[in-house]
Amino acid sequence: MKRPTNSRGESVVIIIASSQSDRIASVARLQAYRRVWGVFLSVLMIAALAAANLPNSAWAVEPSKTAAAMEDRVKALIPEVEAYTASGMKGFDVPGLAMGIVAGDKLVYVKGFGVRRKAGGAPVDTRTVFQIGSNSKAFLTTTMAIMVDRGKLRWDDRVVDFDPEFQLKDPWVTREFRVFDLPAQRSGLPPDVNVMLTLLDFDEAALIRSLRHVEPVSSFRTTFSYTNITHLLAGRIVAKAAGAADWNTVLRQELLDPLGMKDSSYTAKAIEAAANHAQGYRWTLEGTIEVPFTPIFPYHYGGAGNINSTLEDMARWVRLQLGSGTFEGRRLVSKENLVVTRTPKVAVNEQISYALGWQISQTPNGNIVWHGGKTDGFGSFVGMVPDRNIGIIILTNEGNVGFPALLALWMFDRILNNPKRDFVADQLKEAKTGFEKSTRLFAKPASPRPFPPLAPLAGHFVHPSFGEAVVTPDGEALVMELQATGAKLKLEPWDGDIFIARLMPTGRFRPIVDLGVTAIGFIQFQLDQEGKLNLLRLSAEDGQAYEFRRLHTLR
Repeated sequence: MKRPTNSRGESVVIIIASSQSDRIASVARLQAYRRVWGVFLSVLMIAALAAANLPNSAWAVEPSKTAAAMEDRVKALIPEVEAYTASGMKGFDVPGLAMGIVAGDKLVYVKGFGVRRKAGGAPVDTRTVFQIGSNSKAFLTTTMAIMVDRGKLRWDDRVVDFDPEFQLKDPWVTREFRVFDLPAQRSGLPPDVNVMLTLLDFDEAALIRSLRHVEPVSSFRTTFSYTNITHLLAGRIVAKAAGAADWNTVLRQELLDPLGMKDSSYTAKAIEAAANHAQGYRWTLEGTIEVPFTPIFPYHYGGAGNINSTLEDMARWVRLQLGSGTFEGRRLVSKENLVVTRTPKVAVNEQISYALGWQISQTPNGNIVWHGGKTDGFGSFVGMVPDRNIGIIILTNEGNVGFPALLALWMFDRILNNPKRDFVADQLKEAKTGFEKSTRLFAKPASPRPFPPLAPLAGHFVHPSFGEAVVTPDGEALVMELQATGAKLKLEPWDGDIFIARLMPTGRFRPIVDLGVTAIGFIQFQLDQEGKLNLLRLSAEDGQAYEFRRLHTLR
């Protein structure tokens, strides 16, 4: 079987496997590959940084460390930066973008590009509100640091001491899981664990509880694996330590208000109500398509991705970070505990490590502390070189397929006088190739095997995380309804006993479908050990497989 590699050098299957089970597994892995831009951008930066990691002798003399000299350097590069930004926006069909560069304690460059909305939208400016996605994670870990400063918790406190209900599959890992493990991306759980449950509108408690049923894929604390649900528990612990109703309350009290981030918020309702907000778009080969806001994603993820913000507000956040925890003469968090959030906890590759809400990328001219963010309609980047007192913020209203991170990396190279490389052009080629491959993969087979009779497949099934699901015939397809949330999946025959599962646009799930969510996984009905057709296997978009067991047939 042909196994080309992705930009991490990992094998990815792009042809249909020889067996039915392999076929479903291959599809699930490729669906996870499609979403790799969404939750994490290491893939993009790894290749770029590796290419730029030349011997020290190849690098030009670094710019002066003084803020004044850095500001002069930035100003001299503005025409080149603006031209490259405009070219990249055109290539990726990005409707709007806000960019800022912070040097020392000063926002030395800020500009809006493009429009908030394609259809007659006003221009983007410095106070246009965007979703920042996973750039929320560093806000969460900073609130953790503040609670440690106050003696309300310790980084190495056991999670079960704060939440006795917390449980993972392995009892030892459950007991040993510490507060600092929650955002460290080394839990041993599968990447994007149980993102399917978020899509189907399971609440915070159900998402956290679902982790107890997940088989680990690596040893605890040994391997990088990006997750979001663990951050919900971190938010709960911070709120409990602060005596607050929820993490959003702590965020507002400890960071947004003290920093004067008055245009920042954390709900879908808030961003829609903002007079100056950008509309989100998803990327396709034919151009970007407008998508609606939904209260489900990213807002169900709390501190893993729920913040809406502006360029001006995010510049204040970067000034706090470059100020080692002080902002306009006021200390909000200790330097010592802020350093903990930037201390590597697990290697991503030879150049990149993950800390707590930040990635650390090593380059000959200094380490870049950064993170990317993606929601279905927005992409963001926040990065700093603390030793040079320089930071870059990029906010866009296009679902992230790599443009913000690689635009920022190109800018860092220009500011630090590093060798040139056209990262954005390279990424556009890769994004197009990946999109085309995934589209072809999910096409219906040219000669599908005969479909089984549908009536015997119907019945009541149950899964420990999803709860009960009722499968009923619906013409030439089946409908699977989850009783816990009311979400309905249409099961369309695809090849023999394999069905495509598509989320149906009913009720509050209509905006999710309008986001471009079509096939979310594959369903296969399987025989149990007694030879009875009692198993329903959902191979989901996050790469995991969920096995439902039949309770009884339809009555």
